[in-house]
Amino acid sequence: MAQISLRIEDEVKKKAEEACADIGLSLSSAINIYLKKLGREKRIPFEVSVDPFYSEENMSRLRRSVAQMEATGGTVHKVNFDD
Repeated sequence: MAQISLRIEDEVKKKAEEACADIGLSLSSAINIYLKKLGREKRIPFEVSVDPFYSEENMSRLRRSVAQMEATGGTVHKVNFDD
């Protein structure tokens, strides 16, 4: 097996690792998938994305909404997703 050494900004690597974890892959596996497809198709290949519903930002909003609902005795309040 060949080994590749790359220099990447810390934040780029961190975000890529987080995205891979959300998808259920290691960063190494994701890069291997990318390189295999790139070699096979001779183009920048495909998009793999996480359902935005499960993003940390959305999950935080949902947790706040649930806490607010429970704190008010179960009354449902309109949630502003633009804040």
